[in-house]
Amino acid sequence: MFDIFFAGMALIILFPLLLLVALFIRLESKGPVLYYSLRTGTGFKIFRFYKFRSMYINADQKVKDLMHLNQYNNEEKKEQFNQVNPVLCETCAQTGKCQYPIYADGAKWCEKDEVYLHSQKNGSAFFKITNDPRITKVGNFIRNTSIDELPQLWNVIKGDMSIVGNRPLPIYEAEKLTTDKSVLRFAAPAGLTGLWQVEKRGKGKMSEEERLMLDNTYARNQSFTNDIKLILKTIPAIFQKESV
Repeated sequence: MFDIFFAGMALIILFPLLLLVALFIRLESKGPVLYYSLRTGTGFKIFRFYKFRSMYINADQKVKDLMHLNQYNNEEKKEQFNQVNPVLCETCAQTGKCQYPIYADGAKWCEKDEVYLHSQKNGSAFFKITNDPRITKVGNFIRNTSIDELPQLWNVIKGDMSIVGNRPLPIYEAEKLTTDKSVLRFAAPAGLTGLWQVEKRGKGKMSEEERLMLDNTYARNQSFTNDIKLILKTIPAIFQKESV
């Protein structure tokens, strides 16, 4: 009940801000204001995860351009990949259709495009592009201030997420976290904010091991009191320059 009450009040209070953000997104670039992707939450439950759009609508094509550059030194794999299917990533091409779709106003693209080369190289479960050229100016601002996450208040009202918890992961990341040392994170609620966002935001890059350790720490020590403390710490953390 606390989560639903908190999310409902937040949506009412922030409604003017949400309208303003939506307006700026539409003014800067064509495309929908919101998009959703499939995420994995508590107990590996899969749900639609909402965000403000922070990228250009042709972001998938920009990724393919970056993928081409990154594969410069591996001509054989590049040729094989392009011949299989120039639209789908290699994993999706094996089945003939996209396995990791993102949706927005009827448009669909593959969420795994941006991580294909990285996962082929080192198999990391977490991935993030620095200075991503697909991100709009408005998108950069709403990402750095976490405003792009506000539509997830609707996820909280629907019961998909809690206000505090471990971040819900894309399916391709969750698939790599099924070992004994990592599966504990999925025992905790999926949250809008959490321990690693508060502890590490603005402190530079965070390793995969650090993030997983903090996720497991939250799962072991979850309590209403700790959640209130994290909510209070989230507000100043938002104003840190760099997001983790």
